[in-house]
Amino acid sequence: MLDYDVEAAVYDATRGGVPRAAAAAAAVLSLVPGAARSLLDIGCGTGLVTERLATTGLRVFGADSAHGMARMAATRIGTVVLADVRRLPVPGASVDAVSAVWLLHLVRDARAIVAEAARVLRPGGVFVTTVDKDAGHDVGSDIDAVLAPYRSTEAYDRADRIEAFAAAHGLHPAGETHFTGHGQGRSPRRVAQALLRGEYESRLTARGVIAEKLAAELRALPEPDEPRPEPRYRLLALRRPTPGG
Repeated sequence: MLDYDVEAAVYDATRGGVPRAAAAAAAVLSLVPGAARSLLDIGCGTGLVTERLATTGLRVFGADSAHGMARMAATRIGTVVLADVRRLPVPGASVDAVSAVWLLHLVRDARAIVAEAARVLRPGGVFVTTVDKDAGHDVGSDIDAVLAPYRSTEAYDRADRIEAFAAAHGLHPAGETHFTGHGQGRSPRRVAQALLRGEYESRLTARGVIAEKLAAELRALPEPDEPRPEPRYRLLALRRPTPGG
């Protein structure tokens, strides 16, 4: 698992920067009801996406559990709370939208996060979240062919799991969309390095000697430093119904 306090300094530059953040924000906003006036971005990270969510007149707040990330986000948006997003210091039924971009794939049991999103939403509000993040990186490349035998089928943010958690807390599907992750095309060497650092523990079953063998196989692919096609991410909107609606 990455140390996000340390990662904050390089996070944006190594993950697509403004183009990727702008694409994510536009996709989130396309699923937020036009009548919404407030949005809480949980796991807001450096605030690069959050900052762009605030350009439409919404009152936008951020929350993150990493000091480094929250500190950087505070330079971009007005209000950032340092908090465990499973226990938000936010009153119930107080916001019109909650967003979680590239968060749930990191959490072994996202149930508590979904429950908190449901708790703080007003009736008619939506929880907008990325799902199936790892599947979004499967673009049919030679990297994907090498990884396929070791790919886990138990992704933390698998869409059916998240929808089931949401349903248990009164949230119902209200739409979805996709967006391209600019600057996220992976090279074989980059994937091999990430694999050996343990960054794929939640998505691949390869460990120890097997991981080392797999990394060597990745590095042996043609053009090992050439990025493959960009991923395409999926967003779901989950709505809290209004009384009688």
